[in-house]
Parts: sequence; C-alpha cells; structure tokens
Amino acid sequence: MLDVRRLRLLRELARRGTIAAVAEALTFSPSAVSQQLGVLEREAGLPLLERTGRGVRLTPAGQNLVRHAEAVLERLERADADLAQARGGLAGALRIGAFPTATRAIVPAALVALARLHPGLEPMVSEIDPAAVAHALRAGDLDVALVHEYDFVPAEPEPGLATEPLFGEAMYLAAPAAEAPDPSEAPAPSAAPDGSEAPAPSGGSDQGAVLRTYARAPWITATPGTLCHAMTVRACQAAGFTPRVRHQVDEFATVLALVAAGQGVAVVPQLGVTGPADPAVRLTRLLMERRTELAFRSGAGTHPAVAAFGAALRAAVPPDLAGSRAET
Repeated sequence: MLDVRRLRLLRELARRGTIAAVAEALTFSPSAVSQQLGVLEREAGLPLLERTGRGVRLTPAGQNLVRHAEAVLERLERADADLAQARGGLAGALRIGAFPTATRAIVPAALVALARLHPGLEPMVSEIDPAAVAHALRAGDLDVALVHEYDFVPAEPEPGLATEPLFGEAMYLAAPAAEAPDPSEAPAPSAAPDGSEAPAPSGGSDQGAVLRTYARAPWITATPGTLCHAMTVRACQAAGFTPRVRHQVDEFATVLALVAAGQGVAVVPQLGVTGPADPAVRLTRLLMERRTELAFRSGAGTHPAVAAFGAALRAAVPPDLAGSRAET
C-alpha cells in the first residue's frame, strides 16, 4: 500500500523541482526526503526518479503517480470537509493568506463577521504575495488564501488547487499632478524585438496612449518576482516601451507618497488608492483590471471553515467594488 505522506513528497518534488526545495518547504532534511522517496520507490516496485547531474527528475512512472497523488489528496480533502460538516460547529485554527491591500481593506471586516458567527474558529492571517500562495497551500502552511491576477499577468492553473472568484477592481496610472506631460508628446509605440509591431494592450489603444505619455518618466514598480511588478512591466511593453524603473516598493501607500513627491509614476489598483485624495497625485483610469479570487486545496471548497470565510469575504467587499463583484 502506498503511503500518502510519501505521495505528498513526490507531488512536491514534481512542483518544486529539487529535493532541497522540498525539504526547505516541508521542514525536513534533504536526506530525510531522499530516504522517504526511496521507500516510495520500493513500495511502487519501479524507479520513480532518475539522476540528472546534481539533480533528479521524475520518470514517466513517477509523473503518472503524481497524477494519481493529486486525485488521492483531493479525495482526502473532501473527506476532511465531510467530517467537519458532520461534527458541526466550527472550531480551531484557520490559516489565511492575503496580499496587503486586501488585508487592510477587506479582511478585517470579514474577520469581525466570522467571529460573530463562529466564535470557536481561530483565524490566523499571514500576508503573502499571490505568487507564493500555491506552494504554501500545497505544503499545508495555509488553508485558504486571497490571490489576484491582472489582464497582463493571467493566473496559470495550479495542480492541486481550486479557486472561486470574489471581485474585480479598476487600475489607475498615478502621476505627479504638477508634472503631467502633454499626451501629444507621447512617443510612438516601438517595434517588438523580432521587428513586428508591438502588441496592443487589452482594453484598447487609449490605455496604450496614456502609458506612452510617461514612457520617458521614471517608474515606481513593486519588487521583482511579484505579480504587481510583472503587471506594470508587461503593460508598458504592450504599449511599446520598457519602463525605466527608479524605485521598487510593494506597499501602495508608499508608492503614492513617492508619486506625490515627484519621484515617478506607477500603476496602482483601486484598493491601493483608498482614503482621501492627494491633490499632488493625478489618477487616470486605465482599461485593465485586477481580479481577486479565493484559493484553497482541491476538494477543500466545501469545508465549513473555508466556506464560512468565503461568505464573510463576499459580505465585506467595499460598496464601491460591488458593481464588479464576481458572481459565484
């Protein structure tokens, strides 16, 4: 009989690529991971891994077993959800991941409602970039998380995970009000590296014209490796130029403070511009959107704690986002 814990290790190796990465994510030693995978190979009766220099890769049999592992782990999540429903009354820890703007603008109100309806539940919130959520959920570090995607950075399907839409929000170009350039001086879109015409941004040519107006300005982006950073760079490239990045900041309130100080321009989401308007910042609505979803392990969507948190989140969506709230 195959051991589920070892199947989980094999699944993580397929996703993370190295035994060292699996060991770090699951707080094991690399030797312990190797040993357990060796036992799994003996249980399977044929090689699941093959050496590639200093690393390893899955054999066809190993890849096939990972697909079965995904199905097994999903069924276990469903079983856990059924047992939780049968017990009745929510209690215990619920580990929640959320990106900063959602943590500030939506999560607190959801936690208030959750505490009122389910006082035995203990929500535990950790801020995390959506790019890191998949690994955290699969490793069991989180039970549920808020993730987002942009028009220029669509989310790729993640094996072992499921999502439910929550809401969408507008995106804005934030620029110093005193330094707004004349749009007629915007440079023409440049050619793509292969000589073809640069792709038009989703949302139409007006968005490209707005962004090209600031093609020569310094830009403020999120730190590399985040979805927000990729969104700004790709949106600018789709408009025909690569932004000249001066500052790299993840917190949108700080980004807007830098814009107000004349330090550059930035693309920010609607939740990032809440609060009193700053007359030193000029906001121009773009035709792109950021969409927020609730993510959890496949099979866990019917777990009462996950479902209760999702319901509390939907009730906590700010009124100005109600028009773009996703249907479920």
